[in-house]
Amino acid sequence: MENVIIIGSGCAGLTAALYTARADLAPLVVTGMLPGGLLTTTTTVENYPGFVEGIDGFQLMMNMQQQAERFGARLRSLSRVEAVDLSQRPFAVTIDGEVIYTKSLIVATGAGHRHLGIESEHLLENKGVTYCATCDGALPMFRNRPLVVVGGGDSACEEALYLTRFGSTVYLVHRRDELRASKIMAERTLAHPKIQPIWNSQVTEILDVAKDEVTGVRLKHLQTGEESTLDCAGVFIAIGLVPSTQLFAGVLATDEAGYFKLSEGSKTSVPGVFIAGDCADKVYRQAITAAGMGCMAAIDCERFLQEEALAG
Repeated sequence: MENVIIIGSGCAGLTAALYTARADLAPLVVTGMLPGGLLTTTTTVENYPGFVEGIDGFQLMMNMQQQAERFGARLRSLSRVEAVDLSQRPFAVTIDGEVIYTKSLIVATGAGHRHLGIESEHLLENKGVTYCATCDGALPMFRNRPLVVVGGGDSACEEALYLTRFGSTVYLVHRRDELRASKIMAERTLAHPKIQPIWNSQVTEILDVAKDEVTGVRLKHLQTGEESTLDCAGVFIAIGLVPSTQLFAGVLATDEAGYFKLSEGSKTSVPGVFIAGDCADKVYRQAITAAGMGCMAAIDCERFLQEEALAG
C-alpha cells in the first residue's frame, strides 16, 4: 500500500515528489514514457529562478529528480499508468499491468504536442516530421538542408533558433502576421539571418515525392487563398499543447479544452486526488508555475493524509 502515487515526472510531478518525500511519505513516481517531461526536450532554460546563465532543460529535470530521490522518492522509469479506479479507497492504479493500491494520488500528467491533423503528418512522422528539434535536429537527414518550423509562440521560436545550427535555412510558418512569442524571443528569432518567416500561412500537406521522407510542404495563404509549395527536408511542428487528461475522462471534471477543473487549490471532486501542472494550467504553462502547483498538491496531499490519520 502506497501513501501517495504521483503520475508524471515533469516540474510539477518532481516538485510534488520532493515535498511529499520530505514529509516522509515515500512517494512512488510513475514517470511515463518521457521521464522529466517536455522540458527535457528544450535547450537552455533562461527563466527558471536561481540559474543566472540559464540551465539545460534536461539537466534541470535530472537535478529535480536527484533532489527528490535524495529524500526518499521512488521512480518507476519508462512506466505507464494504464488505468485508475477512483471509485473507492484505497485507489487502484494499474502500472504496466500491475495493480498498486494507494491512499492518495497526485496527477501531474502535463500536456502533449498538438498535431496539425492532416493525414500526411501522421504518415511521415519520424520520416522528417517531428515535434522536437533538440531530439532530432542534429540528424544527418536535416543537416545543411532547408527546414520548416510551424508555429509562432515561444516554443516555435526556440525550435527555429536551435535548428539554425543544422539547417541551411529555417522557414517559420505562422498563421498570423506577427509572432505570439514573448518580445525577447520574437526579436531574437526575427533577427537571425538563417530564419525566414512566412506569414499568414498554414501547412495543408506535407510532401514526400520519394515516398519515404519529407521533401516539402504545401502552403495556403490565409488572406489570398493562394497555394504554393516549399522544398524542405524536415517539418518541426510547434503549435501548442494538448492536456494529457484522457486517462480520467468521465471521472475527473475537465473544461471544454480538456484541462482539469480544480475545486480548491489542487483538490478535485474526489477526496484524496490532487492535480498539478500543465494538465490543469492553460494560462501560464511555465516551468516555475508547474513547480509551484506541484508544491501545492504535495502540501494538500500531506494535510489530507494527516487529517485522515487523526480521524482514525
